[in-house]
Amino acid sequence: MIDGFTKRYRCKLLVWYEMVETMEAAIGREKQIKGGSRMKKLALIDTLNPVWRDLYADVTIG
Repeated sequence: MIDGFTKRYRCKLLVWYEMVETMEAAIGREKQIKGGSRMKKLALIDTLNPVWRDLYADVTIG
């Protein structure tokens, strides 16, 4: 595990992610999500990944 957030909070699965076109769009979306309630965040995950499958292998960067 890498030092930082994932180690501190023992994150082991990637259960949700979004692709965006620009860094500005990513920052805006992150602020929107962080401003929402925990229930809204859980609903977002449940809508796109209802079985909470680890999505790490699906992510491609490049």
